[in-house]
Amino acid sequence: MSAARVAGAVVVLALVGTYAALAVRWTGSDPGWYASLPRPAWQPPDLVFGIIWPLNFVALVVAGLAVVQQAPLRDLWLWLALLAASVALAVGWAHEFYVPHHLGRAASLLGGAAILTWLLVVVTARLVTWAGVILVPYALWLTVATSLAVGYWRLVAR
Repeated sequence: MSAARVAGAVVVLALVGTYAALAVRWTGSDPGWYASLPRPAWQPPDLVFGIIWPLNFVALVVAGLAVVQQAPLRDLWLWLALLAASVALAVGWAHEFYVPHHLGRAASLLGGAAILTWLLVVVTARLVTWAGVILVPYALWLTVATSLAVGYWRLVAR
């Protein structure tokens, strides 16, 4: 594997690892506050969150490493930039929602992350079809999570 592809793999692992670590840190920062919020009627049980997030992170790593191995280098760096932007917005959501509790800003950030993730799905599928397919559940989850973030914002703003 070339040095550029090794660097790409390191970037994928660093992005997803940082995303997971910060999300875990911030979502656990004030559990009493989160538990006290009125919940949107369509929110799944808490167990679902504990199952889906690790699977999402695994899908991101697997798809990312496939793109690193198979995509032309020019496309790889553009793909990594798109992944980084999506991850930055998703991490921004976790911080804004769970730390300063800026629910409207958090919902906007997660909506941006969801849009970029759907674009990531399309770009990934063009580069490595099966890798794009395994990102679809993650994109769906971010879409649902965005609707929940907006729901929380609306319920708390009343």
